[in-house]
Amino acid sequence: MSSIKDVASLAGVAVGTVSRVINNSGAVKPDTRKKVEKAIKELNYFPNEIARNFKMQKSKTVALLLPSIWNPFFSELAYYIEDELDLEGFKLMLCNSGGKPEKELYYLDMLRQNKVAGIVGITYNDIESSVRNNIPIVSIDRHFNKKITCVTSDNYEGGRLALRELVKAGARKPAFLGSVTSVFSETMNRRKGFVDEAEKMEVDYVIYEKPDPIMDDDAYFDEFFKTHPDVDGIFAITDLLAANYIDRAGRMGFRVPEDVKVIGYDGIQDHPYFHPILSTIRQPVEEMARTTIRLLYQKFEGVTLEKEVYRLPVYFRQGETT
Repeated sequence: MSSIKDVASLAGVAVGTVSRVINNSGAVKPDTRKKVEKAIKELNYFPNEIARNFKMQKSKTVALLLPSIWNPFFSELAYYIEDELDLEGFKLMLCNSGGKPEKELYYLDMLRQNKVAGIVGITYNDIESSVRNNIPIVSIDRHFNKKITCVTSDNYEGGRLALRELVKAGARKPAFLGSVTSVFSETMNRRKGFVDEAEKMEVDYVIYEKPDPIMDDDAYFDEFFKTHPDVDGIFAITDLLAANYIDRAGRMGFRVPEDVKVIGYDGIQDHPYFHPILSTIRQPVEEMARTTIRLLYQKFEGVTLEKEVYRLPVYFRQGETT
């Protein structure tokens, strides 16, 4: 099925120009309009009614509320979300909260006033009381008491998979490294899967967590190395935490993977220029992003979704750290 991007490419114009022709809004030169209409006819393109005239919203902007654009996982997610929105002529408004609850509340209030078409929310703070149902919302990783659809990866299976791979690589005393958020999110199931699988396999294990965000990296790792010097396997809740551990373990004289096997979670490091290449549980980031937007489109149309939580499968990607 052809998309608005296909029409734009065939007509040799921008997606925004095609959108103006379809919606009969804004100035378009007569010759340009003819080229666009010809391309539409040639491709047998039917504009998506969601993008063209959803009745409840006038805005063509979707807001993405995320903790930090510096995190490569969130950057990759934002890229695919924007790309999926662009296919139907929507624009992305990026709201970078820095993980601060007061900034998230500010953005939510601003978005309500500006009447964006919808919101994609990534938050690990307790802002439950400020989330409303008057704007279509899809969250990533986070559950709310209200009926807000959540898209996530299979964090529980990822934890189980990480434990099995560490044991397979020779770890006899693996540890889970993480941080605990103030409210429950699907990411906490990474720990649960790790623990359940370790107990099932009768493996001695360590759980090491501190409140999120980790305020002092030095103190976090100093305490860990002091209290758990015999750990020979690490499953870190994120790739960034795993990379931080590898750096500090090297300073302490531990070799990876000879002395300690390390697995992260996210799959953000996939370029051969990085060494060592991290073994990790890879999330289907592109699928998560596109699924989120397609579900948001259904909310625009008032469709009742089949599920409140959509969990997408993960897989283990072998690197040089196990």
